[in-house]
Amino acid sequence: MTIRLVTFDALHTLVTPRLPIYVQYSQTFAPYLGVLEPRLLKQSFKVALTQVQKENPAYQGDSGAEGWWSEVIKRTAIGAGANPQAVDSSLPQIVPSLMERFSSRQGYKLFHDSLPVLRRLHDMNIHTALISNTDTRMLSVLKDLEIAPYLDSIVLSEAVGIEKPDAKIFRLALAFSMQSESVLMETQDGVHVGDELESDYHGARAAGMHALLLRRAGPEGDGEHKEEGENLQGVQVVNDLWGVVKWVEQQTT
Repeated sequence: MTIRLVTFDALHTLVTPRLPIYVQYSQTFAPYLGVLEPRLLKQSFKVALTQVQKENPAYQGDSGAEGWWSEVIKRTAIGAGANPQAVDSSLPQIVPSLMERFSSRQGYKLFHDSLPVLRRLHDMNIHTALISNTDTRMLSVLKDLEIAPYLDSIVLSEAVGIEKPDAKIFRLALAFSMQSESVLMETQDGVHVGDELESDYHGARAAGMHALLLRRAGPEGDGEHKEEGENLQGVQVVNDLWGVVKWVEQQTT
């Protein structure tokens, strides 16, 4: 078996918030809404994000990504105890500020192993791609963090209207990679790496790809998507991105 393509999730795999998201929200909210209790803000963001994701998958809706995130931001603030009228009146200032913040290195940073591993895979003549359930601002983030040139294709759910774990998004990434590099590949020639058991691991497996679940040790793993009581029996787990390189090398020797 030879692995010819490695696809990566974005958030909590290649990139991570520079500060916890609820902290960055708190900093942006403070001038307009006062200081909200961090624990409530963290919980409220998670609830709001889950609700809006279910209501409008893949950032679909009449107002696009900005309208989608505006609803998340509004519900987060109110859920954390902010005055609803104050939230409504300040949204025109808060939403653009947060949208801009999370469009660049101001909101995100790379993990220490992201760029070295992408370079190593390219040195090994392994194609690389990104598959992310994010809006199109992630492309700006990747460019600002200077890793976009190391990704042969970038597939974002808002742009294609499909989200992981749908098998179609994994096959799209494969097709785009073949198109950009003029090579022929089958799904079994690729492996997907991400931190979500259902969306990343099982989604990729259902699409016919190999899969590796990322579980970083220590504080770096705090943001990973982990479900209570998740069953990892039979799941191939790596503890950092160098584990991906090692796994690929083992498959090709």
